[in-house]
Amino acid sequence: MTATPIPVYDPLTDLARDAAPPVAPPDPPDASPERRPAAASRPLSPALQRGSLIALLVATAALYLWNLGASGYANSFYSAAAQAGSQDWKAWFFASLDSGNAITVDKPPASLWVMGLSVRLFGLSSWSILVPQALMGVATVWFVYATVKRTLTRGTLATTMAPSPQLAHWAALAGGAVTALTPAAVLMFRFNNPDALLVLLLTVATYATVRAAENGSRRWLVGAGVAVGFAFLTKMLQAFVILPALVVAYAIAAPVAWKRKVLDLLAAFVAVIVSSAWYVVIFQLTPASERPYMAGSQTNSFLELVFGYNGLGRITGSEVGSVGQRGPNSGTGSLLRLFTTVSGGMVSWLIPAALILAVTAAALLIGRRRSASAGDQSGLTRLPNRLVLGSLVAFTGTLVITGLVFSLMEGIYHDYYTVALAPAIGGTLAIGGAVAWVYRDRLVATLGLAAASVATGVWAYFLTSRAGGVYLVIGIAAAVVGVVAGLALLMADKLPRLIASGTLAIALAAGLAGPLAYSLNTAATPHTGSIVTAGPVSGGMGAPGQAGRQRGGQPPTGQPPAGAPGQPGRAPGGTQANAGPGGAGGAGGMGGLLNGASVSDDLKALLLTDADNYTWVGASVGSQNAASYQLATNKAVMAIGGFNGSDPSPTLAEFKALVAAKKIHYYLGGGGFGGQNGGSQSASEIASWVASTFTAQTVGGTTVYDLTQAG
Repeated sequence: MTATPIPVYDPLTDLARDAAPPVAPPDPPDASPERRPAAASRPLSPALQRGSLIALLVATAALYLWNLGASGYANSFYSAAAQAGSQDWKAWFFASLDSGNAITVDKPPASLWVMGLSVRLFGLSSWSILVPQALMGVATVWFVYATVKRTLTRGTLATTMAPSPQLAHWAALAGGAVTALTPAAVLMFRFNNPDALLVLLLTVATYATVRAAENGSRRWLVGAGVAVGFAFLTKMLQAFVILPALVVAYAIAAPVAWKRKVLDLLAAFVAVIVSSAWYVVIFQLTPASERPYMAGSQTNSFLELVFGYNGLGRITGSEVGSVGQRGPNSGTGSLLRLFTTVSGGMVSWLIPAALILAVTAAALLIGRRRSASAGDQSGLTRLPNRLVLGSLVAFTGTLVITGLVFSLMEGIYHDYYTVALAPAIGGTLAIGGAVAWVYRDRLVATLGLAAASVATGVWAYFLTSRAGGVYLVIGIAAAVVGVVAGLALLMADKLPRLIASGTLAIALAAGLAGPLAYSLNTAATPHTGSIVTAGPVSGGMGAPGQAGRQRGGQPPTGQPPAGAPGQPGRAPGGTQANAGPGGAGGAGGMGGLLNGASVSDDLKALLLTDADNYTWVGASVGSQNAASYQLATNKAVMAIGGFNGSDPSPTLAEFKALVAAKKIHYYLGGGGFGGQNGGSQSASEIASWVASTFTAQTVGGTTVYDLTQAG
């Protein structure tokens, strides 16, 4: 009898295999019927494949678009900037908060480029601002699907197991569904913070890295670098957090020599730098008089914002000009932050399962590699799992590294940041689960599948117990089903294929029950302001359990609901504008920092008086207040001191000069903290000068000073 030779790994034959339709090799003598390549004899129907994918994307779009207009302008801070960008191209390019170009938002401009163009094309409404975010969410789900499917189709787990189109497709669908139903994703893909575009771009970078790793394509790796670079222009240093995972993934998976890998990675890093630095260079070289002030910095510097307030300051807590240690969204980090805080219900549902399956899959893949290298006669190639292992590293590495950064950061932390974990959870779960399923004849695989099912069910019970009511009932059911399914999965290799597959599907459905319930609650709840949370258990700065949430179900008119920033009515929380200049009034919480001001019909009419004769119809401390007035009038309003009122823009001397030149009509009292954490006192100085120089009047509950009429 002739012994079965061990195939030798060769990049050329590997590429030829990847390009050709999967062909099942002969079974080795010891192959069991369960290990035979059923995929070759029962190909997946193209119609079923297309139909199920379309169903996932349509369902995702419906979830993200349903009742979208109820949130009004959502975060008025960014909506006002989109409005300004639609009115003035300089404001659009530099991400100015106002069309007068007094000051920027405290973020790079990429996400506002999208929203600004949408508003310019379709007019100012909640739909023109929020629909692009929802579409980014649908695209993100597709890229997760595409990455997982490509990994499992192109990456061979064993020569005795041809790449399975069925397995690749259904696992990819599961990964996409997990991503779509993560409550944090439902929240942020229905909101206008930069996180939606950030997550999309980083998911694109992961997909491009996997494509590059198939055959060592430098072109695709450079594309990944470009995506990361534009992610930097969306939310600065957070974009770079995933780079270690992508680098290691390519190093593991690319079938090229190490010298070539190094050169490829260097080319990708150059792409990252070029695609991100061009804007920084333009901003820094543009004279300060020709551009708006860089909000969030004390020196009018983009680089200060990168490494300070929006960068390392978030990690260390040393954020000059920030609100410091105010509220539950900042302070000492903890390894359990993603599980024990509001973040738990927003993102952690399937993290235990994802980590369990990642470890399981890694053990299986590395173990098979080692056994083959030692001369195993099982018919495996020397490195059959390179792409699968690399893709697993990309997703799991992103999950672990990003999760640790969020958990341990000492500066301002918001629960909605966790949306960045959604694609990583979906991808890790899908690939890890698929690998364990392929090797379910091994004890480590069945233990991993069982442990993932049980852990998900038990954790669902603990998360839903915080909400109680119907959510707890769902959690109890998920726990029972998860435990029972887990016990059954211990015998997955002994059960008939149909029953085993059904058990796995039931376990997944039970695991998604809790996230689905929380996601539906999130979609049904309007969200406004700076701090928003997902699910029935919420919290935030100033008002734990309520911040950023509105109840009531306003009709989706495409315009902000009554009481939302920029509309007549009472501010969120029921507060009205205070009469003090620079005091904590006219705001929805914390001096206008979070939810902006309430704008009455009388105040709106006053601001529109002779509006075209002024660059700014008004000026107010803090960006949220200014944004509210700007959205209500569709005219430029200056945000003194930026978001917190703590930036030195404008200085008292600059403000006096603008008033003398009759560039500003009214000063509106209330808003901002001013001079926090080492920030500028300019806002307080301006408020004091205005109060001592001009006559106060009260309009719609807000203290107003006519800067053209000295007292």
